[in-house]
Amino acid sequence: MVKVAYLDCPTGIAGDMCLGALIDLGVPLEYLIDQLGRLGIAQEYKLWTETVHRNSQRATKFHVDLVLNATEITHSDAFTTFDHEAHQGHVHSATEGVASNTLGHPHPAHSHSHSHSPHSSPHPHPPVRHLSDIEQLILNAQLPSRAEVWSLAVFRKLAEAEGAVHGVPPEQVHFHEVGATDALVDIIGTCLGLDWLGIDRLYCSALPTGGGSIRAAHGRLPVPTPAVLKLFEMGQVPIYSNGIEKELVTPTGAAIATTLATQFGSLPPMILHKVGLGAGSRDLSLPNILRLWIGAEQVAGERHKTEGRRLEVEGGRSGVEGGRSGGLGGNGEGEGGIQNSELRIQNSTAPVQTPNSKLQTLTPPNPQSLTPNNPSTQTIAVLETQIDDLNPQAIAYVLEVLLEAGALDVFTQAIGMKKSRPGVLLTVICQPEDVARCEGILFRETTTLGIRRSLQERQTLPRELQSVETAYGPVRVKVAWAAGRDRPPTNVQPEYEDCAQLARSYNHPWREIQRAALESWYRQNGME
Repeated sequence: MVKVAYLDCPTGIAGDMCLGALIDLGVPLEYLIDQLGRLGIAQEYKLWTETVHRNSQRATKFHVDLVLNATEITHSDAFTTFDHEAHQGHVHSATEGVASNTLGHPHPAHSHSHSHSPHSSPHPHPPVRHLSDIEQLILNAQLPSRAEVWSLAVFRKLAEAEGAVHGVPPEQVHFHEVGATDALVDIIGTCLGLDWLGIDRLYCSALPTGGGSIRAAHGRLPVPTPAVLKLFEMGQVPIYSNGIEKELVTPTGAAIATTLATQFGSLPPMILHKVGLGAGSRDLSLPNILRLWIGAEQVAGERHKTEGRRLEVEGGRSGVEGGRSGGLGGNGEGEGGIQNSELRIQNSTAPVQTPNSKLQTLTPPNPQSLTPNNPSTQTIAVLETQIDDLNPQAIAYVLEVLLEAGALDVFTQAIGMKKSRPGVLLTVICQPEDVARCEGILFRETTTLGIRRSLQERQTLPRELQSVETAYGPVRVKVAWAAGRDRPPTNVQPEYEDCAQLARSYNHPWREIQRAALESWYRQNGME
């Protein structure tokens, strides 16, 4: 069974609603406090939860209270998340829907995701954190590997959207320290919670656009706000109007959904285990609750023969290039761009496939053990990325590092990319539980901006290593059977490294050592 989650967002999504749903599902608040404390900014916030009712329905409300100094606590929406005035000539971002009054202190203008109260006195302008500072905080925190990779990806996606809105590179996006604190808690906390629950795959419903307008630093802005609209575009998210003219999807919520969700659309086939309810701040015409469904999805080898519920895992390509989406798949021009693999649920309510790569770590059941007489079907993960701007020596190095980290196989193919540039398609085959480790190496050691992934099935033959004696020394031989050990083997191959070592020692051609090992094995087994 694969553990899956479905974000059901009838009134939108925000980071605190995700956290409320995760707490409601049983993620301990103490665990989140402990893990977030590793960021080294615990003095900047206070976390607490409460049970609330939205349209008479119970839900969990997650609160992030920001500590401005030793004695002053305020709610997180008192400040914008992004500050583009940190560099001269850049416009101020209004993605968090905050306006300044004549005294210069901010008043919140969106109230979907957090509760707050106005401030009566001005606050000093908080210092800023660069995107690289946020990334360094996450890397230094030594979080669980999946939560770390997911968190880095969500923040980068958020910065890419903000940068696209204001015409600056993601690396130049600056965060208000207070706003960044809120975003750090919401994003990293959500990733920690999904990891704690052991979620292998995340789906999301279509998202409501909301409507109306919000006050911002330079006047009023339409809803969805520019950053949210850009994230919808980057993720090719199915959207609709539910008739509620409020801001329903925040930039943080949109970034979480578009980065981590594998597919958008209807609920996939699953065995439902539990539903967590995370509350928004205000009462709406619909219950302002995000519902996080947790269940089990069956993979090949565990399929029910129930009609209409056939799960098929494919490793194809969507044909939409990540560079065009502007998301994790590339920079909008195709450099380092990727294509997304397909993971299709064949059912009348199959979700819509999105064309940007996702960062869920795939953890299906352990592969079946090899039987003595029959081929075995195993589930493996395939990672692919296209690179056109990396020193070939670095590619050789990363192949070695990936194999040392446990990759089953790594290989490259020469390809032609946009603008007629020659490039390399780098493919990694690994166990599903090693996806996060291998992706981390790819992001660290290469210039790629995104990695597409897929689960595939492979059939493996029963095999074993045997040792034979040759005139040059012992050589290990890999022997595999397709029709049972009582039949002749399908494949007999001496180990390359053993033959190479003996060839160097005796200064003999490698092929002679290899031929001697084969002859010795067939003679030893009476198959001359």
